[in-house]
Amino acid sequence: MTTNTEEKPYKCEVISDSLILENDLRMHIRTHHTGKPYECKICSASFSRADSLQRHLRIHSGENLYSCEICSASFCYSSNLQMHMRTHTGEKPYKCEVCSASFSLLGNMRIHMRIHTEEKPYKCEICSTSFSNSGRLQSHMRTHTGEKPYGCEICSASFSRGYDLRIHLRTHTGEKPYDCEICSASFSNKSHLRTHVEIHAEERPYECKICSASFSGRRNLRTHMKVHVDEKPYKCEICPTSFSTLYPLQMHMRTHTGEKPYKCEVCSASFSRGDVLGRHMRTHTREKQFKCDICSSSFPNLGPLRMHIRTHTGKKLYECEVCSASFSLRSHLQVHMRVHTGEKPYECQICSASFSHNGNLQVHMKIHTLKKLY
Repeated sequence: MTTNTEEKPYKCEVISDSLILENDLRMHIRTHHTGKPYECKICSASFSRADSLQRHLRIHSGENLYSCEICSASFCYSSNLQMHMRTHTGEKPYKCEVCSASFSLLGNMRIHMRIHTEEKPYKCEICSTSFSNSGRLQSHMRTHTGEKPYGCEICSASFSRGYDLRIHLRTHTGEKPYDCEICSASFSNKSHLRTHVEIHAEERPYECKICSASFSGRRNLRTHMKVHVDEKPYKCEICPTSFSTLYPLQMHMRTHTGEKPYKCEVCSASFSRGDVLGRHMRTHTREKQFKCDICSSSFPNLGPLRMHIRTHTGKKLYECEVCSASFSLRSHLQVHMRVHTGEKPYECQICSASFSHNGNLQVHMKIHTLKKLY
């Protein structure tokens, strides 16, 4: 038989390939022609081979022949099942040649490579912003359209990205999957964990060449550098405000719309941002998860802990441009500036006296209280 002797009598006239079976030659010939005679009657798709059409029809029929033996997932194509199995095995066969990153899907590695090449082929037709993958462009387009297709089934909140909805749902479930490896703190958002880890990081190798600020991570330094550059590509369509990154613009838009999708389940308070709701919730739970490594003090939020740390380090980041005074807190510098400006925003409602500090006003008010007693 021809299959045993490996004789290949059917030759392609376009290239030098030859095949064993006549049917194989017919299917091969179609690769040289644009003609796709096998057309789907449900949609406009067409195929060069009948078996390709049969596989395609499973999309319309919902027929899933290939089932996962570990979970209940099933798929139209065996290739999709093979890719799915990597979620169970953790296999990541596609490795980046530039860095140590590895991926379960070839497409994800190709998208990752654009970080190194800085290629951004997907451009917004409304503004000049460009992106490395189509998914990010689609998310960006919703900043122009205002579309929010991802709705919460528990409350009335809706989001432009599926990721934002997943993070939001944790405010209902209380899930905090991101654990700090140094202390017992856990977080619902990976970015919140990154910010928290900075408390523990004594080493800050990434230094800003413009100012004296230093950071534990390269990503934090990149974000900081935008303070020094004038580049702000994300513009508000309602007012002239612009931003260096997309997220602040999204948050800013809520000042115009009045949208407050994050609702407290204990009281009637609502908030425009999930992290603000998270801080608010601690007023009910009295939870103080941010602990000082030097003394026994603990705080409900990261900001107060950072300010407290400066009482130990003596670090004074905020300097007066008029005199040589420096302060550990921005609010203290703002109060100090009133010495130079003469501003006295705290006015007595009984007499015409005004003061630069609220504390001085409170002391003054006692004069009126004593007059009433005598």
